[in-house]
Amino acid sequence: MKIIVLAGGLSTERDVSISTGGQVCQALRERGHQAALLDVFFGYEGDVSEEFFDRNDAFEDAMQGIQTVDPDLDAIKAMRGGDSRSFFGPNVIELCRMADIVYMALHGAEGENGTLQAAFDVLGIRYTGTGCLGSALAMDKGIAKKIFQAAGIPTPKGCIVTPDTIGPLPEEIGYPCVVKPCCGGSSVGVSIVSNAEEYQQALQDTFRYETEVVVEECIRGREFSVGVMNGEAYPVIEIIPKEGFYDYETKYQPGMAQDVCPAELDEAKATEMQQYAVDVYRELKLGVYGRIDFLMDGEGNLYCLEANTLPGMTPTSLLPQEAAAIGISYGELCEKIIAFALKKY
Repeated sequence: MKIIVLAGGLSTERDVSISTGGQVCQALRERGHQAALLDVFFGYEGDVSEEFFDRNDAFEDAMQGIQTVDPDLDAIKAMRGGDSRSFFGPNVIELCRMADIVYMALHGAEGENGTLQAAFDVLGIRYTGTGCLGSALAMDKGIAKKIFQAAGIPTPKGCIVTPDTIGPLPEEIGYPCVVKPCCGGSSVGVSIVSNAEEYQQALQDTFRYETEVVVEECIRGREFSVGVMNGEAYPVIEIIPKEGFYDYETKYQPGMAQDVCPAELDEAKATEMQQYAVDVYRELKLGVYGRIDFLMDGEGNLYCLEANTLPGMTPTSLLPQEAAAIGISYGELCEKIIAFALKKY
């Protein structure tokens, strides 16, 4: 098949997206597909033809790894020059239309919030992953939390704060608490604070990313994740950071965390978590695949944190490890994602 692997963009997770895209593109090429990596923001300024799908140089730079800090987006915008207001770079739409399907390797912002999916729906471009509605619901952590609560899915107590509603921390949340962007990902902008002074500073720091912030109680315990493919849960994986919490650096720098899959849990608790993951997949109207993140406190209580509609596929990502635990190789996982996506068309 002719496949555009769409990556890059202008989110704080740009580097993660490029790494995901490079790995996916290489795996699909190894399995005989005409896969080409395309940066959605920079596009392609050469001649648009079928030969684009035979180029094999674009993903090589993507294999260089992920930096320890999120990228300077203003500097990236300046690199394109001209009018940088459009999310789509030169010839992106034309090349996506030529493909049999677009593999969505984007993370964060327009890549996961449903706007790109809506544009592709209108243009008749086929793509992998969740549609525009499910993407929008899952991306907004405040809305997703309300849906979890309405559906009886356990989640930490929390609230939304904007620059116009800054005040003392609600008593029902208490310290320590977590402050994070409402629509961010990869733990960019996330802080754990223990007093009022740190809380106010964390709000100001997080407002640099977004004007809506989620504040929620800090659950101390073990961290887990469950992939869901076509409505069926994969094995539970446990993430054990070497120090601190599972932040941006810990997620993407090799050796910063130990991942255990299948997680060392009794069967009943693992099944409970997998069922909640499927419930989240259904309630948020996800499609094709997703990854649901959980915490478990010292008493065995589960808390759903969020759903990821386009899980990372980097060398340290969780979903490929879960698939490997049941005998599905990285390349097979990529093809499964494409196959289930094509079914909806």
